Formats: sequence, structure tokens, C-alpha cells
Amino acid sequence: MDDAYELVRELPDPETFCELREAAGMAPRSVEGARAGLPNTVFGVSVRRDGETVGMARIVGDGGTVYQIADMAVRPAHQGRGLGTAMMDELVAYVDREAPPNAYVNLFADVDGFYERWGFEPTAPASRGMFRRTE
Repeated sequence: MDDAYELVRELPDPETFCELREAAGMAPRSVEGARAGLPNTVFGVSVRRDGETVGMARIVGDGGTVYQIADMAVRPAHQGRGLGTAMMDELVAYVDREAPPNAYVNLFADVDGFYERWGFEPTAPASRGMFRRTE
């Protein structure tokens, strides 16, 4: 990540959060849901360039036994410049510093081969993820 970008330890406002998810090709979330959910973030980061939020990522969970890395998003025009790596470095450093022994840290690996460098490994075939979305 070059010096034109600034990584900050805070999340964007709910409207920007929802817009950035969609810009990055992720499933939409409601602004109402973001308003309710973002304050419950365990730890989050954003990347800015010239005052615009161009990336974000956060950790959700109970802050003790379970941590999930979520909402990793980078605007397409800024992908491939190390922003995702910088955000993951910050999130993993937080977990390594703050999580007690034997905490479970998970994520949905939407980018093949990206997360392994931080020690993440597939859960299959021992287990497999499932989801349910509300209407």
C-alpha cells in the first residue's frame, strides 16, 4: 500500500459501508442493518485516499471465544495495490494481541489463496459453512 493511502482504525458511516460493499461486488446490506450492526464491531479498519473511503474490513464476534473477519471490501479501482493485505495485517495483529488462547477465528474466503498467509486453512472436509439470509 503506497503513501497515497491512509489506514485508519475506524469504520465508515453506515451509508458508505453499504455502498462500498456493493461497489466491491458483495451482497447488499441495508442501511438500517448497518446502523444496528456496526456499533457491535469488535475491531475495524478503513482505508482512505484523498478523503474517500476505498477499503474496509472488520472483526465481529463475542470478543473472547469467537472472532469473524468480515466485510473485507476494496473499491475495484483500488484493488491489487496491497490494501487488502494491509487491512488483514491490522486485523490479524489485533486478534494476536487481544484474543485469549484457543479463540476461534474464522472468515469466508472469497479470494482463493489470499488468507493462507495469515494461517487460515479450509475447514472442509471436517466441517462446512452454511448460511441463511433474511428477506
